[in-house]
Amino acid sequence: MNACSSLAAGTVREAAIAARSAADRLAALRGADRDGALTAIADALTDHAEYILSANRRDVQAATAAGGSEGVLDRLRMDADQIAALAATVRHVASLPSPIGEVISGSRLPSGMDVRCERVPLGVIAMIYEGRPNVTVDAAVLCLKSGNAVLLRGSSVARRTDSALIDVMRGALMGSAVHVDAVQLVPGTTHESARELMSLRGLVDLLIPRGSRRLIESTVRESVIPVIETGEGNCHLYVDKDADIPMALEVLLNAKAQRPSVCNAAESLLVHADIAPAFLPPALAALREAGVTVHGDARVRAYDDTVVPATDEDWGREYLSLDISAAVVDSMEAAVNHIHRHGSGHTEAIITDSQSTARAFAASVDTGIVAVNVSTRLIDGAEMGLGSELGISTQKTHARGPMGLAALTTTKYVLTGDGHIRGGSTAAPGLSCDALAGPGD
Repeated sequence: MNACSSLAAGTVREAAIAARSAADRLAALRGADRDGALTAIADALTDHAEYILSANRRDVQAATAAGGSEGVLDRLRMDADQIAALAATVRHVASLPSPIGEVISGSRLPSGMDVRCERVPLGVIAMIYEGRPNVTVDAAVLCLKSGNAVLLRGSSVARRTDSALIDVMRGALMGSAVHVDAVQLVPGTTHESARELMSLRGLVDLLIPRGSRRLIESTVRESVIPVIETGEGNCHLYVDKDADIPMALEVLLNAKAQRPSVCNAAESLLVHADIAPAFLPPALAALREAGVTVHGDARVRAYDDTVVPATDEDWGREYLSLDISAAVVDSMEAAVNHIHRHGSGHTEAIITDSQSTARAFAASVDTGIVAVNVSTRLIDGAEMGLGSELGISTQKTHARGPMGLAALTTTKYVLTGDGHIRGGSTAAPGLSCDALAGPGD
């Protein structure tokens, strides 16, 4: 396979027009046809693993030469096991029930007319993301499974890898019922190409940025397409006064140190004052042994003189590194208030043996996901049984939390009758649009 042999060419607008045409065809296909395309993609990823890894090695070499951080390199780097895992994920997504056509609600009115609300594809979804090649595959297969075409715009640091992955997937689609233009790499690597993509209202139905706060904020500010914000995770772990200390230590180390460069790593530790004397000394020692730098308030620093003084900026930071902020709080309510000031709406976790405290915490924190006696590292579509996810939505639209298949659909109402017309008293009681309209409407 030659690099980029099957990649689309042309302008960003031309790619979007082709995606719109492919989306219209995709929506009409049977679920079995879409699943067949996904199976073909899984096989192609395995068959062309070395082609993908060769491209990835060149990206990693270039990023290393440019002084990329370990976090950047960790998210960028791929190996044969990861390719195999991606292929397995694609097969799992293919095995999941299709969300398309699912009836969300339905009723028969007194008039005898049936009204039902069902899931339908959004149409064309665009992704703008940073150096995370796995997102290229996750986004493509979730969009295809949910009946959507996808435009993928990764960062220049992973351009060779993204190109190879999309090349392989488009090659697989050539032998399937899904049109090849349902998966495309957005032409160009400059901000101008991203800006043009963000202007294509009417061709692109939804834009999903995934990456740093800077990327997300610039996308929200510049896009005229509806945007779902994902990614940034200033995740807090609150150790309650009724916490099991061995459990809390194990969860803390997993949440912070198991893979610090991802959005579901814990970035802030809050400890109830009543348990701090028993918990903080072993916790700080364990974090230090794991190579984690703790940025703590004065009450935390009193337990360990190696703790770095926390600044105001530390409380809101997504470190994506072996760093964590830490504070002692006097109550669960104080922990919740701290989270309200500094949280990002991604995930908030509590360790406690008190069911009433767990319920109060879950009800009080304003976030997409609450983890009770669970590591934040388990906040992931695959780990949560969703097959995969396109990102963690941190806003309050139709999608919040892990964006699985259902989050990539919208709804359509279908009315079925027998020659029903408006008039008489056949309608269900309640206010209608006509009743609310003014004289000039």
